[in-house]
Amino acid sequence: MNTANDTHWRDAKRYLWALGLLVPLFPIIGAAIYVVSGQIWGWWFAPLMVYLIIPLMDLLVGTDRSNPPESAVPQLEADAYYRYIVYAYIPLQYAGTLIAVWFACTELGAWGIAGALLSCAYVNGIGINTGHELGHKRDPLSQFLAKVALAPVAYGHFYVEHNFGHHRNVATPEDPASSKMGESFWRFLPRTVIGSLRSACAIERQRLARRGLGFWHWRNEVLQAWALTAILFGACTVWLGWPALVFLAVQAALGASLLEVINYVEHYGLLRQRSEDGRYERCLPRHSWNSNHTVTNLLLYQLQRHSDHHAHPNRSFQALRHFADSPQLPSGYASMMMLAYVPPLWFRVMDPRVFAHHHGDLSLANVLPGKAEKLKTKFKQHASHAAA
Repeated sequence: MNTANDTHWRDAKRYLWALGLLVPLFPIIGAAIYVVSGQIWGWWFAPLMVYLIIPLMDLLVGTDRSNPPESAVPQLEADAYYRYIVYAYIPLQYAGTLIAVWFACTELGAWGIAGALLSCAYVNGIGINTGHELGHKRDPLSQFLAKVALAPVAYGHFYVEHNFGHHRNVATPEDPASSKMGESFWRFLPRTVIGSLRSACAIERQRLARRGLGFWHWRNEVLQAWALTAILFGACTVWLGWPALVFLAVQAALGASLLEVINYVEHYGLLRQRSEDGRYERCLPRHSWNSNHTVTNLLLYQLQRHSDHHAHPNRSFQALRHFADSPQLPSGYASMMMLAYVPPLWFRVMDPRVFAHHHGDLSLANVLPGKAEKLKTKFKQHASHAAA
């Protein structure tokens, strides 16, 4: 039932969502500091933000579990302001990318180039999240802009695989983007990169075949997205020479790895169960790790409310909700991805949470083959020590 408070509800974070537009400014800030001071430290502003300031702000600001009332959701979804915030990322993303490429190819030494690479990679890696948000929209403009956002990181196939592969197979052994309990990030990375690429091509081949078209037809969504990358990389190479192509290729690899470490975090060890007819149960909030850490949610269009996103993929970021029964990460994505880079620390923090989420029954978890018995023994030993 709607109440008067629901009817007059206002989004308290309405204008704070624009903070996400700070991210594509990282290379622009680096360039401005370099031009004004002649110092290269500004190019390292992005790593400082990603690895120190954002995790620290998550810790200091804390979490926000508030949800919009359902009566306010239609109004939120219809408000063009939120869509324009996402759109605005893309011109800033391209400006930052082109500025970083130009300085790297004409002005900077080794340390400056390294900083510019990381700045550019973070902007375009996080730009995949912009493509993610737009790719779930149904209007042609948003879908086209999703591919534009993915072009600088050369990950255009994500547009197809995420929407038609990952969302269908999430939290199952069939999904290359769902990490398994006991699987390190470094083992997951090649599996998800290769598996997602194969999945995207297979999905598009099947879609085109149903229309009587071949894979190399111009209607192929994967090829369309890759063509945008070829145009961007080719134009920069003509403009600045082969060093530009090398720079763009390296930052694309780094940016893609940023997406994949977040993929690793989002579904680690979680598994949808099969029914008697062999079909997987529908995706529910308990099949994705959730985080309500305010700062990272503001910067990532609330991507961390991943539980609601997968349960209701057509919801826009401003309407996503917290669910009490969804598994919760101990910190925001910025902190968790650093943990993922160090497998022993990751396993120490996350394996007990997977174990607890499944109430000690690892047959309900998505476990790396061959690791189940070892993990069971490990937790039995821990339980024995605790009892003693």
